[in-house]
Amino acid sequence: MEYRSVGLKVGLEVHQQLLTRRKLFCHCPPELSEERGATLVRRLRPTRSEMGEVDAAALFEWRRGRYYEYETSNTCLVEADEEPPHELDREALAIALGIALAMGSSPVDEVYVMRKIVIDGSNTTGFQRTALIALGGAIEVGGKEVPIETICLEEDAARKMGEEGAKTIYRLDRLGVPLIEIATAPVISSPEEAREVALAIGRLLRLTGRVRRGIGTIRQDLNVSIAGGAKVEIKGVQRLELIPKVVEQEVKRQLSLLEIREEMRRRGLSEISAEPQELTQLFQGSKSKVIRRAIDAGGAVVGMRLRGMRGLLGREVSQGRRFGTELADYARFYGGVSGIIHSDELPGYGITEEEVSAVRAALGAAEEDAFVLVADQRERALRALEAVLERVRLALRGVPEETRAALEDGTTRFMRPRPGAARMYPETDIPPVQVTRELLAEAEKIRPEPLSVKLERFARMGISKELALEAVNDVRLDLIERLIEAYGEKVQPSVIASLIVVTLRGLRGKGVDVEALPDERIEELVEMIARGEVSKEAAEAILEAVGKEGISCREAAEKLGLRAVSEEEAERIVEGVVRESLAEVKARGQRAISLIMGRAMSKLRGRIDGKKVSEIVRRKVEEALRE
Repeated sequence: MEYRSVGLKVGLEVHQQLLTRRKLFCHCPPELSEERGATLVRRLRPTRSEMGEVDAAALFEWRRGRYYEYETSNTCLVEADEEPPHELDREALAIALGIALAMGSSPVDEVYVMRKIVIDGSNTTGFQRTALIALGGAIEVGGKEVPIETICLEEDAARKMGEEGAKTIYRLDRLGVPLIEIATAPVISSPEEAREVALAIGRLLRLTGRVRRGIGTIRQDLNVSIAGGAKVEIKGVQRLELIPKVVEQEVKRQLSLLEIREEMRRRGLSEISAEPQELTQLFQGSKSKVIRRAIDAGGAVVGMRLRGMRGLLGREVSQGRRFGTELADYARFYGGVSGIIHSDELPGYGITEEEVSAVRAALGAAEEDAFVLVADQRERALRALEAVLERVRLALRGVPEETRAALEDGTTRFMRPRPGAARMYPETDIPPVQVTRELLAEAEKIRPEPLSVKLERFARMGISKELALEAVNDVRLDLIERLIEAYGEKVQPSVIASLIVVTLRGLRGKGVDVEALPDERIEELVEMIARGEVSKEAAEAILEAVGKEGISCREAAEKLGLRAVSEEEAERIVEGVVRESLAEVKARGQRAISLIMGRAMSKLRGRIDGKKVSEIVRRKVEEALRE
């Protein structure tokens, strides 16, 4: 697709946890915990802004009628909203300002904390605390300057643990972890460029050495629009490689919705009205498991005719998702039902052709009409159909402004309406912080060195340009540099970088969960190589055993028989191989070297440097030939 021709505009918001000693507004450790702790239960309600308005997204969450259970772990009374927040963490502020300076952003003179209304349960207070710390700046990607609009410092949300009916369960260990938010201008014009910009921002963050890493520590939100479409916010893209797919699928979705709008207009559907009708009696003898389950639980089957919509509900809007899926999302979120059944997918779900005809007759649906069924508790079913009707009416306008959640296949699902300005108001419990010269001096020390300087330094260490580029893009860049500093005199820096960049990538291809591999285990292995306990050739096999079996590197080396041998021991082993193959050595002469090398390596692979083995083999074969 030529994305410029459809007027694609993408803005990126990168959220990255900062590596600090405490949380943003209290002194609790900013670490995740597997301890459940005590629980507390809350219901959250929207509040009016200073202008007397109620935010649409907050109102939506409240109408869902959910309540929230919080597991306390690594927390104090601040996270429970039973104690006022403490002062803004100075260390987090200095790190964020250092990142802002690296992007050429202008720090504000005074930092004011604001409350952003969020009542999806991710915060016990019903709002998230956030502070603007810098404006402007840019990051260069592929020769193009991408402007930075704002840089904010905010508290991360609670960790969602699951749902049980109307209850959502959160753990408070992540709530309050310092988070930097970097928002670009909407000037990104292709899916791949969106990935490149995210990569560049992530690289700059890692160059500081002051950000956290691992699953959930960095998240990208995308704001995507096309000409004639609408600005849609897509939240929670955690993997870099998923960004282009998400943009591609959203462009396809918006183009498809615009086509559906034009088709509705061609069919003369300028207004949409419909009345739900009770249809339970038609399905008393139904074989459909979905229908039977609802009726047997005391529920009802409710249907609604959609005039002139036949064929449109089954139209694909993105990969594997149809317009009917969009309606089902609204039904689930507003009605609390498990889903809907629409006429474009019938007969199906155990519903027969005869039952379809009976429903059409009962609803007065003509051949060109569609209909929707919901089988659930009657009140929920009616709310769901009301939401479906609202979504069909929005289709006449084309693309509704929404907040959507990214899915693992690159498609998205409806989360809530897009929030507006009504959700922000000042935080009265935290005093403003002046951005002084002293604070900026602290930030200057954290400001990362330019990429070109980092690459030059790696080159002086003997690391190739290709490997150096991969290293600075790797999430474990800080570990690479720390291990080079600690062991670089005894282990070549290129070996350390390759171990983390290349070897771990190979293990991922073998199904090893390398993200869960602790830094301590990698450092243990590098230390063993530095001490001569194992060879660098044994690294992959040892780490594979560590990753799959959860044992230490020393245990893995012993179990696999990969204990390093001395040069003298290696010579004795090679001599033995040569003696056993003496007839072949005499017959082949110098050509026997490769034969002896293969047999020697079967005994020495992973226990000593292969180059050293090659030297010994050549020398011992030549000695044998002279004798």
